[in-house]
Order: sequence, then C-alpha cells, then structure tokens
Amino acid sequence: MAWFKRKDKGIQTTTEEKKDTPKGLWYKSPTGKIVDTKELEQNFYVSPEDGYHVRIGSKEYFEILFDDNKFKELDPDLTSKDPLKFEDTKKYPDRLKAAQEKTGLKDAVRTAVGKSNGQNLVIACMDFTFIGGSMGSVVGEKIARAADYALKKKIPFMIISKSGGARMMEAALSLMQLAKTSVKLAQLADAGIPYISLSTDPTTGGTTASFAMLGDINIGEPGALIGFAGPRVVRDTTGQELPEGFQTSEFLLEHGFLDFITHRKNLKKKVNLYIDLIKNQPLRTA
Repeated sequence: MAWFKRKDKGIQTTTEEKKDTPKGLWYKSPTGKIVDTKELEQNFYVSPEDGYHVRIGSKEYFEILFDDNKFKELDPDLTSKDPLKFEDTKKYPDRLKAAQEKTGLKDAVRTAVGKSNGQNLVIACMDFTFIGGSMGSVVGEKIARAADYALKKKIPFMIISKSGGARMMEAALSLMQLAKTSVKLAQLADAGIPYISLSTDPTTGGTTASFAMLGDINIGEPGALIGFAGPRVVRDTTGQELPEGFQTSEFLLEHGFLDFITHRKNLKKKVNLYIDLIKNQPLRTA
C-alpha cells in the first residue's frame, strides 16, 4: 500500500511558478573538490581544499591588487581593426564583435593605474575569455601606452599574462608586438622603474617569448601552465618524453625561469614588497 496518494493527476505548477536552482552556486575544481562560489570569491578565487587557482580575469585581479578596487582605466575604448581582411569560419570583425558582446571587454587586455598598498601602480592584465587572451595589435599598443604612462609618471609597472599566444587573425602584425612591448620594457629598465611580471594559467606563445619573461621580478601562480609551445608540440618535435610537471610554474621555478611562486592571497603583499626592495625604499606594512 502506498504511503502517499496524488490527489490531482498531472503536474499542476505553471512554468512561471517553477523554482530553478540559480546557476553558479557551486564550483568544481579539476581535482573534483566542490566549493561554494561565495567562499571561492572570499578565498581569492582559490579552492580552499586543494589550493587550485581558478582562472580569473582583469576584473578580479584589479579587485585583489588595487586598494578598495579604485583605479583609473587607461585607453578603455581601443579596439582592433581588420587590416588583413581575415576570414576563417567567421570574418574577423564578426569574431571581434561576438567576443566583445560575450565578455563585455573591448580586447584581451585592460590597463589601469591606482593605489596598491598606498602607492601608485600601473597594471596591464590580460583576459583569457577574449579570444583566448590572444595578443594582437591592440594588446601590444595598450601595453606600450601603459608602459609610457609608467615611464612619464615614474610609476612601477606590472603585467599579468594569461594568453594562448599571438592572434593568428592579425598574422605578422601580432608578432610585431613582441618587439614593440620588449622595447618599452627596456626603456623602463633604463629609467630604473620596476617592472613586475606575473604569469598565470596559461601563459604561452608570444607572451612568454616577450614581456612575460622580462620582469625585474618574474612571478608565477601555483600550477600555472607556462611555456612557448604546448607540451604535445614539444614532445612531437623533440621525439622525447617530457619530464613530470613540464611547463608548470613549479618546474620553471626549479629551472630558474621564475623568481618565486605565490598564492593569490599573498600576491598584493609580495608585489609591493619587491617594488620596495627594488626601489630601495622603506618597506610598507599595509
């Protein structure tokens, strides 16, 4: 005998009255750990159980690094053109428009200036959600302009790299950005202005071959993929099996390509500590 009996046949709840579970309440890390998204945000977007650093963008990094999340964005309206009239499965302008609508971003990097631990800092932060964080002419131009701003105002400069490499839709124009950004960083070095590079997951291709590895201090996030070509390409090209952990930030630290790896919760403190040391000024305690 059934314990319960349906009084009315069929589902009586209208579509408008149905209660759905809101999306984004939980996050599952690659190791299978489940964490509440609010808890994740409060823990600097790091899974508290396994320490996995979730991929985040400029919005989140600016929140972490700028005091009270106050900053002035530089060149916010700079957008890419289509000088090569490139077309694959989509026309390049259509791909740009779709990426802009999906992400709310103009291109794959945002640049800003604000206070960090009470002193000015210029930050250029890449966004992987915009065409894989690919480096095109706008990315190079915005980084170059941000470096010029830092040079003119004598403010320390930081780049946060998160990129799949140069943007194929701009071909040689994107490759030119390697030299362009490297020259600007050399000008900062000549002027004695600190440049901090943070490589996050993933940092690959032209970014690694240029500004990502040119810092006075080169920092990595735990477990980040950092390299020029992907592991599969390297393995197929060399014909050799790769060592365990190849191209992780821990592997690069062990082989001298990074100065240190830091948990995201310590990032602001560490960046400003090394700026103080480079500038030979009193250490800030904030």
